[in-house]
Amino acid sequence: MSPVTSRRTSGSRMLQNMDWVTVLLYFLLVALGWMNIYAAVYSPDNVVNIMSFDINSGKQLVWIAASLLLIVVLLVVDYKVYEHLAYPIYGAIILLLLVTLAVAQPIAGSRSWLDLGGGIRLQPAELAKFATALAASRFLSTISLRQQNFKDQMKLAAITLLPPAIIILQNETGSALVFAAFVLAYFREGISPLILIIGGSVAAIFILTLLIPKLYLILALTVVLALVTWLDYRLLRRYKTMIALWAVIVGMIFSVDFFVNNVLQPHQQNRIKALINPEADPLGFGWNVTQSKIAIGSGGFWGKGFLEGTQTKFDFVPEQSTDFIFCTIGEEQGWVGSTVLIGLFVFLLIRIVMVAERQKSVFGRTYGYCVASIIFFHFLVNVGMTIGLAPVVGIPLPFFSYGGSSLWSFTILLFILIAIDANRSQDLAR
Repeated sequence: MSPVTSRRTSGSRMLQNMDWVTVLLYFLLVALGWMNIYAAVYSPDNVVNIMSFDINSGKQLVWIAASLLLIVVLLVVDYKVYEHLAYPIYGAIILLLLVTLAVAQPIAGSRSWLDLGGGIRLQPAELAKFATALAASRFLSTISLRQQNFKDQMKLAAITLLPPAIIILQNETGSALVFAAFVLAYFREGISPLILIIGGSVAAIFILTLLIPKLYLILALTVVLALVTWLDYRLLRRYKTMIALWAVIVGMIFSVDFFVNNVLQPHQQNRIKALINPEADPLGFGWNVTQSKIAIGSGGFWGKGFLEGTQTKFDFVPEQSTDFIFCTIGEEQGWVGSTVLIGLFVFLLIRIVMVAERQKSVFGRTYGYCVASIIFFHFLVNVGMTIGLAPVVGIPLPFFSYGGSSLWSFTILLFILIAIDANRSQDLAR
């Protein structure tokens, strides 16, 4: 068989094996996002064509077209490249993050955007997600986390934490928080569940300390620990450990105020205050969340209709085509439209997990779970912050929010997985 015929046969096989359901979900979400970007910037007093480059929907159309070319490249490239060049790609993105930190001009207090000229800007922090997913998956394909090798775990932690450390230096905390989602993928590969338990407990104690008076919280935790110790007689033999655990928790409770008031920056403190009680300053730090909840609530069951959202029209919700685009769905499409959108994301996540589980290689499976974890985190936090259940950290809704860097990042994430999945039969043959 000639090389040309071989390539045609391989391409035909890949198209046949491609997960078209996931591809369809991608294009459906991108199309719905594009329409809602237009709805978010639409003004009845100055109607502009949806494809006009003067508004965000027209600009986003350019990024969508560029994403189509990007998809073709991702599918044409030999899928083995993603595994073999995972570390060089990761290193290149780390270098790009450092360059950005050094040369980027401050925008809203953040030095995370590279100006490419012609009004085009790139946010390397978005690209760091897929690069880290590749590098972590490559590393995990060579070890077994289930062996609980401390040295390997530290190497994996370094791969995962280096990009967000640089991103935090760029003062882009929201993008850095996304890297916490990688723990979910590592849990599938055998990392100790103790890490999830400790992380969840620390987050819960932090939030409870802000909501409940310290004395009441300490009394409640003391009762809980005493009850658990009493019910499990084996813990009675480890009473020193239980006392030490109690002391650590109490120390954490008393350290929360110091952390919030002395470590966090003023805008980060306001985000915490807005999460706890946005009504305390509805015209200040609580404005975004308050207006977001009003917009979503005003949509009712069926919504006001496409382009009929009053909160959207009059710009009550800031960043309504990016971070708060879910408000447009809630107001114009109501509970029904919001539920449909959430259902599409849940379906996409389930599909990605199914794709990950059927991979023949550890690299492919781990990468699939990294993709699912990142999209899940973005979806959960973005929707949560619009309804007051998560702090406003400024991360986009995947495939939906306006922005080229975000769209490219999620497109690369997803279609590398689709390319790997389409060639999984070759992994089995090897």
